[in-house]
Amino acid sequence: MNAERIVRIVAGFFVLLSLALGAEASPIFVSSYFLFFTAFVGLNLFQSGFTQVCPLNSILARFGVKGSC
Repeated sequence: MNAERIVRIVAGFFVLLSLALGAEASPIFVSSYFLFFTAFVGLNLFQSGFTQVCPLNSILARFGVKGSC
């Protein structure tokens, strides 16, 4: 599994988890402030699309996970 795939899986998991914890209709609702985390992940994905800088990708590279190329 390459780093790009791991980044997408982790980002998708965090978005779904923070929506489940932040949406009032969810059975595991905790606080609507979790929606800020959803926005943070989205903004991070947006900026990494333009700058090619992703913190998780840097961490995975240090652990020896290969890039997509």
